[in-house]
Amino acid sequence: MTKFVRSLAAAAVVAMAPVAYAETTVRVAYDADPVSLDPHEQLSGGTLQLSHMVFDPLVRWTQDLQFEPRLAESWEQIDDTTMRFKLRSGVTFHSGNPLTANDVDWTFDRLKQSDDFKGIFAPFTDVEVVDDMTFDLKTAEPYPLVLHTATYIFPMDSAFYTGTTDDGKDKAEVVKHGNSFASRNVSGTGPFVVSEREQGVRVVFDRFDGYWDADAGNVDKIVLTPIKEDPTRVAALLSGDVDFIAPVPPTDLKRVEEAEGVDLITMPGTRIITFQMNQNRVEAFKDARVRKAIDYAVNNAGIVDRIMRGFGTVGAQASPAGYLGYDEALAPRFDLEKAKALMAEAGYADGFSITMMAPNNRYVNDDKIAQAVASMLAQINIKVDLQTMPKAQYWPAFDERAADMMMIGWHADTEDSANFHQFLTACPNPENGNGQYNSGNYCNEEADALMDAANAETDPDKRAELLQKLEGILYEEAAFIPLHWQNLAWGSKSGMNAAEIVNALNFPYFGDLVVETGS
Repeated sequence: MTKFVRSLAAAAVVAMAPVAYAETTVRVAYDADPVSLDPHEQLSGGTLQLSHMVFDPLVRWTQDLQFEPRLAESWEQIDDTTMRFKLRSGVTFHSGNPLTANDVDWTFDRLKQSDDFKGIFAPFTDVEVVDDMTFDLKTAEPYPLVLHTATYIFPMDSAFYTGTTDDGKDKAEVVKHGNSFASRNVSGTGPFVVSEREQGVRVVFDRFDGYWDADAGNVDKIVLTPIKEDPTRVAALLSGDVDFIAPVPPTDLKRVEEAEGVDLITMPGTRIITFQMNQNRVEAFKDARVRKAIDYAVNNAGIVDRIMRGFGTVGAQASPAGYLGYDEALAPRFDLEKAKALMAEAGYADGFSITMMAPNNRYVNDDKIAQAVASMLAQINIKVDLQTMPKAQYWPAFDERAADMMMIGWHADTEDSANFHQFLTACPNPENGNGQYNSGNYCNEEADALMDAANAETDPDKRAELLQKLEGILYEEAAFIPLHWQNLAWGSKSGMNAAEIVNALNFPYFGDLVVETGS
């Protein structure tokens, strides 16, 4: 390790003070910390990682992508449009308030008000409280993804979030990138409480003494420190300054794997990394030939090979293999001469200039990928003014559609193909939340109709046919630029059993972590 890297690692660890920790403390270094404590402010991986620590979902995914009960101990289909859930008794929030079905009802209503989450819950009409521990989750028509969606219901403490602040603000309001009560205060049912938080510096989680799952893990405290720089984060793990890191960059996979005293944990990923082309900002992007030219100009395989060091799967569509919408006939495009020909055919042989934005600490090698794509577009005379920034600044810029091309990665929230289209390429609609992350302003009503039909179809074969047709339309029109599915890699101190708590969704269940004595 160089002296420079050692000094960076030491500086990062200073943020983890005080030195005296609880009996079982795990020091975690992510590339970024959660931007808010509000579980409904932003639909992002960081938010969901936080939610699994301080809240609990009704049901959650297992490592083999099955459902297991959490706050809901059981469920049954009452009729074609009604799923009845029975809540676990004896669960309390961090405030001491008991969990009841009324809290679920309140949470559902708030989810429907969130710009980011209301799209997921568009098929649902209501939560009807049956009694204190029972409620019905209702849909307008038969819906095949009820349990998938229930994994995104983290009941909130309705009493804690009801009322007004000292300055007269509604405690329940959802404010995107704002300084709301919920963004700064939290009362969940989860295994940890937030005891300290300094944005961008560290977050301290202490075990919730009243946690309902007495058989869960043995970790008393988690200290989360954001370390954006890959070499610094890896150095902190290898030196023993932290116990768990994510992600491990592709350049250091072998190094971590071969190091003494640490474990490398890897898993195939389903998060597609893409660029979107804003048709409202750039007239040329309205021409499918130009969008195809850009797709042909981007060497996806080269990015995976040289930048990702093979730690990714080249993509040509949103749906990864195993999803109903995946169509193996849709092959990645790369043909520079074809790209130039399409530009000339569309009347843009001399090219044009655009702005591009990407984060530099959200996805693996995101800034390097953006730089590579910008260089590739120069070969078809598209001049790119690229700006990269930390995700805390990037997401507000993304919501403002502040550049002509913007990077967005997406893991399907429901583990289903329709979710990609709903958020990334559906016609933007603030009423139902469709297209919430469609910075390209792409719109195809036929594609939206296929998504709606798939969401009302319970036969898997028929759904697959609809979703594959949808993927075909997006491919043919080059609705976006698919790059690759990002694989997952974590590093941990040996003896932590960290492999037991990670999953393909990248929401480690730290509440279940059992650290071996003396490790």
